[in-house]
Amino acid sequence: SGFLGSINQIDIVIDFIKKNPHAFVIVDPVLGDDGSLYPIFNEDTCTKMRNLVMHSNLITPNITEACLLLNKKYTNDFSDEDIFNIAKDLSKMGPEKVIITGIIRDDMIYNLSYDRESDKSFTYGLKYDKCSYSGTGDIFVSIICALVTNNYDLEFAVKTASDFIYKCVSYTSKYENDRNQGVMFEMFLNDLTSIDKKI
Repeated sequence: SGFLGSINQIDIVIDFIKKNPHAFVIVDPVLGDDGSLYPIFNEDTCTKMRNLVMHSNLITPNITEACLLLNKKYTNDFSDEDIFNIAKDLSKMGPEKVIITGIIRDDMIYNLSYDRESDKSFTYGLKYDKCSYSGTGDIFVSIICALVTNNYDLEFAVKTASDFIYKCVSYTSKYENDRNQGVMFEMFLNDLTSIDKKI
């Protein structure tokens, strides 16, 4: 799931998951950014989103959303150990795998991933060019979903998705496009279709 604009929509997704108990469920718990809840949402939304997260196998919150899910105070100077513990606490809510996205450190942007089964995490970072485009989160999660459900490990999936987004953003930033038009990704799809499928 991605952006869900109402509690009723979240309920519909939860009901669908319950009717498909063997599905691999990925939730991008869209709630806020930069330390703030989006104006369209409220605490009731956060409570319902926590319920949705309980039914997931993998979640991809940013650090703001991670704090909202845990009812934890946000700060912009979490240490690496803090973020690891946040990911671990999120996993205790239900999902076996957690990817905390968009962690900015100086001129780098990182994703921290945690796997409860191995109790291990890894961090992958790329240069942050301070460009932002609508839809990149959807592309990121789509790539993760495709690779994980084809038996690629989480680390490979995160690196592949991060590299793809980075390449698309870098290319798109050369043009004066409205950020709401998203990234120009079509010419890079071969990077994904050329990955050998694991059986």
